[in-house]
Amino acid sequence: MKLPKGIHRVRRKLASGKSRFHFYYGRGKGSPKFWEDDHRNPTDPDFLIAYAEIAKRPKPSVLTCPALVELFFDSAAMPKGDRSKQDIKKWLLRWAAHFHDAPAVIWEERGSRGEMNKWRTKWKHSPKQHDMAGTHAVRLLNWAVEEGHISEHHCDKLRRLYEVDRSEIVWTRADRDAFNAKAPEWVRRILTVACETGLRPGDLIKLNRGQIEETARGRRLRIRKTNKRGRSAHIPIDGELAAVIDQTPRDRFLILANASGGPLTEHRASEGVRQWRDKAGLSSELRLQDCRGTAATMLLNAGLSLSEIADYMGWSIRTASQVIEHYARVAPDETDAVLVKLSQVRGDEKRTKL
Repeated sequence: MKLPKGIHRVRRKLASGKSRFHFYYGRGKGSPKFWEDDHRNPTDPDFLIAYAEIAKRPKPSVLTCPALVELFFDSAAMPKGDRSKQDIKKWLLRWAAHFHDAPAVIWEERGSRGEMNKWRTKWKHSPKQHDMAGTHAVRLLNWAVEEGHISEHHCDKLRRLYEVDRSEIVWTRADRDAFNAKAPEWVRRILTVACETGLRPGDLIKLNRGQIEETARGRRLRIRKTNKRGRSAHIPIDGELAAVIDQTPRDRFLILANASGGPLTEHRASEGVRQWRDKAGLSSELRLQDCRGTAATMLLNAGLSLSEIADYMGWSIRTASQVIEHYARVAPDETDAVLVKLSQVRGDEKRTKL
């Protein structure tokens, strides 16, 4: 028997291994269930009677895609960071505008995956934006399932276009010298601290005097990092890092500042480095985040093991090893000494595993 129009059938597995079918009038959240049966197509005459009775009732309101987005914005699932909030709002408002009249339950249909991919193709010219659109939309749908707004969705593990491994992009000594020859002091300080610490922009802009600790042999920075692990980093203060800290005006709490001496934002720090990188004629691939190869090599020279460097940077041991090796090869002044030390540390790591 073909089901009457407006009926949504859901199959549930019982503990015994058998299946039980639940029949709802409508597909939206709050749609009333009017029948249960062991058969996919009920043959009991009372099934049609129950359907006729439920069809007489006023239809429940349908949760649309834009309404789902508004519920998400008001939920505890929204990220706390301002930049993250801006990003997710931008993409989900675009998603809501595209699926403006569609009920949220369309995502329970297998064919909805194709609709999601079709929407993402608007940004096929920019693989990074193409993937970002899908990432935020799937985050919304995952939340909708958890909250019971939809029963399931079929958009997990969407194919990604943007694939890049930035671990091999590093600032060499020659790059830094060329940059420093052009950039003003406030921007030079940003790049120097980034190369000496390997910290992300979100941690760099928060560096302050309160994070400086005295040790038996000198000073160090103690930083609770903003990455997902949230671990603390202990960074020795010496060389160029010490010079930047010591040259910071005594009445300024933050180590790094903008051109006016005020607080930096992540965007301004990254943008300042980008602008003066271009003026110095350096590769457009270089970004503020790519100072970590320099810092990883500094840590190796300071005597840290590969496992310690990997933990410090949030990398795998293999990635840490590859980044340092690549940096040594593209930085002639580092090559011999670093590669010898890297070889020794790799040997120590293997013996430790055995």
